[in-house]
Amino acid sequence: MAREPLKIGLAGLGAVGLDVAQRIETGIPGLMLAAVSVRDGEKARRHLPGAGSRIPVLAPEALAQSCDLVVECLPPALFRTVAAATIERGKLLMPLSVGKLLDNWDLVERAKQSGARILVPTGALIGLDAVRAAAEGTIRSVTMITRKPPNGLDGAPYLVERGISLKNLKAPLKVFDGTARDGARGFPANVNVAAALSLAGIGPDRTRLEIWADPAVDRNTHRIEVDADTARFSMAIENVPSANPRTGRIVALSTVAALRGLVAELKVGT
Repeated sequence: MAREPLKIGLAGLGAVGLDVAQRIETGIPGLMLAAVSVRDGEKARRHLPGAGSRIPVLAPEALAQSCDLVVECLPPALFRTVAAATIERGKLLMPLSVGKLLDNWDLVERAKQSGARILVPTGALIGLDAVRAAAEGTIRSVTMITRKPPNGLDGAPYLVERGISLKNLKAPLKVFDGTARDGARGFPANVNVAAALSLAGIGPDRTRLEIWADPAVDRNTHRIEVDADTARFSMAIENVPSANPRTGRIVALSTVAALRGLVAELKVGT
């Protein structure tokens, strides 16, 4: 018997959200783009012709009323608006501003009561399956080193508050060395990957993070070192930036892959 398609709501149609929307619209069996929330309706209609007619344009907090799953790809400051509304209705939430989840942990507790589920996609990382598996045993340490072109870190609150300028940078500069929790707060648009890694492993306060502004790189690079009782492993990925230099192109594809895995007859990986 054919199943009803999973109704997807997209909160935000920026570089990532628009790519996800267009891929669903192209046709993914079992998925239907049911509604979107956008700041610029005219721009949305230019790039997504069905927006505003066949695809309703709703306020972020209204998406969960008509959708089974809401993908949050908004500026981090707007995270709670859509997340809280989705969880209150007991729906599925797929947050891309994962770092904000660390500062809104009450939503995880609320999901236990409402029946909602929070599904974090792999995003711009590699090997989260291995980290999750290792976490079933004992992980001794997790370290992540991120290198980005300077323009990919511009405007980060941590840099602004400390008056750190990356203009005309000639050599690599380490701009942060601390916990994943503090990194997510200081660089909310840049290191959601660190938050996801910490949630898969030993938590945001034990996961170590370094962030480098590096004028010699043209890709967002992440290297992860894990030491556990079952294995010692390292992983590295170099992501091509999207139209938004703070985010890699692979983030949208990871989101689509996570959505596809919810409805596919065969799902590979945990």
